[in-house]
Amino acid sequence: MQKIYIAGHRGMVGGAILRRLQARKEAGEALELLTRTHAELDLTNQAAVRDFMQAEKPDVVILAAAKVGGIHANNTYPADFIYENLMIECNVIHQAFAAGVQRLLQLGSSCIYPRAVAQPMKEDALLTGVLEPTNEPYAVAKIAGIKLCESYNRQHGTDYRSVMPTNLYGPGDNFHPENSHVLPALIRRFHEAARDGLEEVVIWGSGKPMREFLHVDDMAEASLFVLELDKATYEANTEPMLSHINVGTGTDISILDLAHMVAKVTGFQGKISNDPSKPDGTMKKLMDVSRLADMGWKARVGLREGIEETYEWFKKSEDLRM
Repeated sequence: MQKIYIAGHRGMVGGAILRRLQARKEAGEALELLTRTHAELDLTNQAAVRDFMQAEKPDVVILAAAKVGGIHANNTYPADFIYENLMIECNVIHQAFAAGVQRLLQLGSSCIYPRAVAQPMKEDALLTGVLEPTNEPYAVAKIAGIKLCESYNRQHGTDYRSVMPTNLYGPGDNFHPENSHVLPALIRRFHEAARDGLEEVVIWGSGKPMREFLHVDDMAEASLFVLELDKATYEANTEPMLSHINVGTGTDISILDLAHMVAKVTGFQGKISNDPSKPDGTMKKLMDVSRLADMGWKARVGLREGIEETYEWFKKSEDLRM
């Protein structure tokens, strides 16, 4: 029986990983799945995490817990983003090691790469330039998570791995009007505009930035794929101090084209305008996913198909909230 602790199981990615593992358990795989809500276990509390790890002694830890948000949230709460994410990573990774956990997977973000970097972004671009100012505190925390895993591996011989997803979306996303990421924010805005019969929707920035989007179910599959790679294959495709793996689709779309796609899915037929006074963020963020492809994994969910599925989930969840 393999005991797996999923930190952040109520989040979008953690929830998708948990669903996939539960399906495998129901199919007969010998798994014990550990979860704790934030009320049950505050991952920023070192003593609480220590006590949990010592009591449960998991075989594997999947660290999907994080404080996340879009440009507005990152700009407004930079101290919260760097503090909470650093504390979560330090506590979970160190206390996992102290409890004898040999295998751990940490989930990061594509924002770890410099603002001005060759596209598509390869893993070896890490720490080669200045970060995007709008999310620098979060990015610094995520870089620290990679280096924590690598440092424990080098010093203690653990097998702690990191995956860096591109922009994620899907069921379970955050659709808050101010603190969400771009795709769920657009889905909500265009849904409400179509529902209310509005003639115009204004999107932030110039609409020119290019973004890559990965469905959360693909991310869950990729995470477990990397976690379960045999050590020889993983080490043959990584380096001790450059061990993280990009996860994405390898294709991108402009924010304006994305807005038009969301408008079609939601049934909005009005005008789409831009607000250039709002920040664009990085102009292009496309992942080089050749390392993961060489190991045998590629994304499967198309963007239009994924948006349609996410919109259906959003409408059902909105019905539950009303």
